[in-house]
Amino acid sequence: QLQLVESGGGSVQPGESLRLSCTGFVLILDDYNIAWFRQAPGKEREGVARITRGNGFTRYADSVEGRFTISRDSAKNAVYLEMNSLRPQETGNYYCAGNMVDCELGTEYDYWGQGTQVPVSS
Repeated sequence: QLQLVESGGGSVQPGESLRLSCTGFVLILDDYNIAWFRQAPGKEREGVARITRGNGFTRYADSVEGRFTISRDSAKNAVYLEMNSLRPQETGNYYCAGNMVDCELGTEYDYWGQGTQVPVSS
């Protein structure tokens, strides 16, 4: 049973922007800390951004600070990742994940989506 579903991926050129969505099914996303991860081909999954439940504190990987923004839309039960100035090395599969306990950018989240692909190339 799918509980988190990502959407919004697609091919972009370097320097372009894209907004990814993470929608909750069964899960009420406001009750969870939500993070975005990416996995490039042949590499380990890495945390990109996180937003906490309740107070909405955010944290970003150093490589995306200032270019990516994570946000919530409670009415739509969704969390977004706005990505600007995308780089070719940011090509990969992007996943959202949820957990009751804050895992920051670690991978110990209990709930994971199936991912959405973001190829960045000219």
